[in-house]
Amino acid sequence: MKLEFHHINFVADDVDRLHDFYTNVLGLDDIPQQNFPRSEANEDKGYDGNIRFATDGHMQMHLAERDFGVAFKNGHVINPVERGHIAFRTDDLKGFLKMLDEKGIAYSDYGTTFSKEWHQVFFHDPEGNIIEVHQQVSTMM
Repeated sequence: MKLEFHHINFVADDVDRLHDFYTNVLGLDDIPQQNFPRSEANEDKGYDGNIRFATDGHMQMHLAERDFGVAFKNGHVINPVERGHIAFRTDDLKGFLKMLDEKGIAYSDYGTTFSKEWHQVFFHDPEGNIIEVHQQVSTMM
């Protein structure tokens, strides 16, 4: 099972202002929003907050609108858009979840709630920081 850094997620009340800072002040490149197909959201499920993306060419930054109710709305404990998180991509999410279960680490499996193309799972490190591990849906079959 391989893990690689994929993105850092920061949350904000004004995502466009944050995106402007990282692209126009720090010089990161914009990643067009259409590169990230989103899953449908409604008042009972999903997440429809503003999201913008930036990159240095290797790592990505996902800048998401803060939503304190997203975990509750989706029936989970961990809220990845309350304080932000760090994300890793894996080539074997099933094996990774087995390892978390064996180590007794609780997680919230959001599936494709946020992205049509990624199966996302969130959990805490020992200090309470949120970690995402995801696998591209196309590689899970």
